[in-house]
Amino acid sequence: MEKIDLKKALKHLYQASAKAVVELDVAAMNYLMVDGAGDPNTAPAYAEAVEVLFMVSYALKFMVKKSELAIDYGVMPLEGLWWADDMSKFSSTDKSNWKWTAMIMQPAFVTPELVAQAIADVKEKKGPRAIAKIHLAAFTEGRCAQILHIGAFSEEGPTIAKVHQFIAERGRLSGKHHEIYLSDIRKADPSKWKTIIRQPMQ
Repeated sequence: MEKIDLKKALKHLYQASAKAVVELDVAAMNYLMVDGAGDPNTAPAYAEAVEVLFMVSYALKFMVKKSELAIDYGVMPLEGLWWADDMSKFSSTDKSNWKWTAMIMQPAFVTPELVAQAIADVKEKKGPRAIAKIHLAAFTEGRCAQILHIGAFSEEGPTIAKVHQFIAERGRLSGKHHEIYLSDIRKADPSKWKTIIRQPMQ
């Protein structure tokens, strides 16, 4: 059986330094996605989205492992796109008007047919509330700036400002604020949470 370390293969995208902002080009990749709105700390829809994303991602992992592909790989980390219709009101203190896409990257060998089967299996066995909202889609960011933030989400402000300043010196902001959650926040101390902050730029 072939074993693939996707984080290692995509090291430039899923490992980042906290010391300096870097520029990189992010090609198209496929993601399981769930779209929603509201404060992620209080909106049940966000917790439901995260739950179904991991359910289907793990179902796919085991399907691929047992299939003729016979590939063993680790499920990738949770990611999120964050924005508001009126970005002037995109506030870290009032998150009620936030919109979001919660997502998990899928390797290229995970086909739409496999995803459809995994969704059907999870729906039949566990019936999570957000199962009707999950979908597979390609997502391309292109030119981006990113850095690693270490600490609680509430303390991201200065790190995000550093990314925006980096972009302002080279172009302008484009696309949606993107975060990649490398830590298991159920177990890790908030002061040690690791989050990649990524922002598309032009």
